[in-house]
Amino acid sequence: MKAPRFAKLFAQLALLNQHQRREVLAALHPAAGLDRIIALIDEIRSRARRCPECACEQCHRHGHANDLQRFRCCHCGRTFNDLTGTPLARLRLKGKWLDYLGALLDSQAVRAAAKRVGVHRNTAFRWRHRFLERVKDDRPAHLTGIVEADELFLLESQKGSRKLDRKPRKRGGKASRRGISRELDCILVARDRSGQTIDAVTGRGALSVAQLTRHLLPKLDPHALLVTDANAAYRAFARTHCIAHRSVNLSAGERVRSSPEGAIHVQNVNAYHRRLREWLARFHGVASHRLPNYLGWRWALDGERVTSIEQLLRIAFGAINR
Repeated sequence: MKAPRFAKLFAQLALLNQHQRREVLAALHPAAGLDRIIALIDEIRSRARRCPECACEQCHRHGHANDLQRFRCCHCGRTFNDLTGTPLARLRLKGKWLDYLGALLDSQAVRAAAKRVGVHRNTAFRWRHRFLERVKDDRPAHLTGIVEADELFLLESQKGSRKLDRKPRKRGGKASRRGISRELDCILVARDRSGQTIDAVTGRGALSVAQLTRHLLPKLDPHALLVTDANAAYRAFARTHCIAHRSVNLSAGERVRSSPEGAIHVQNVNAYHRRLREWLARFHGVASHRLPNYLGWRWALDGERVTSIEQLLRIAFGAINR
């Protein structure tokens, strides 16, 4: 629109009534969201922009497509944009991304998020896991000091699968056998006293030393004190890798005991388990193969560690150092 025509239109805005002003704002909202998301994408990616093919950092502008600036690599000649090679590549309706990130921060279910943003529920579900693809990798490098570890068990779920390897259960159902069995997904959670947390879906059934070696050992500081319950797998793991270890016998009613290193208990990690269970309940069942995404989502929100859509978008791009 040319400037004189815009000036004339702008001057008439004061004549609008309340209902008309709301209609104008509603019409401008997607465009404003698009401009803001494009600016955020440019801000996040401009510091580490490189060719997704050869990783060369030298590139020049090469036109626009789908509301994004395109670039051409000076080394290999490939063209790309700031979303190429990220989980958000080829996602449409960019003007609604910020509203959807707000729904993620509010932990809204698929249908509620779809209604809030104005997209189909299938789109809302697909966006959820595209945005969470790299959120699950946002974890502390090491756990230090006193580190509490314990496992959490959830009934395995094949929600959304077209073919089941077992008989279907009505409304989620329950395990056919009591206690720990192959019907339960094991989630290992380790948390130090500063609140740093790692978690991993280790598989089905009881926790093993091999699983602890794979998931816990790389994140455990060599001088950390590992505090667990009386599970024999933790004792064997600590003995094998020469890790300082203390345990509390919960089945005997022991909750806290003192030591020169500090209070020995697993109440910290058990409280995290409780918050995780309560948070997952709103989704009425989570497919087992999607659990890592939900664990990353919960860790991002726990203790208000991520409080803005800008922070969440940075993590979604893999820009962990916020």
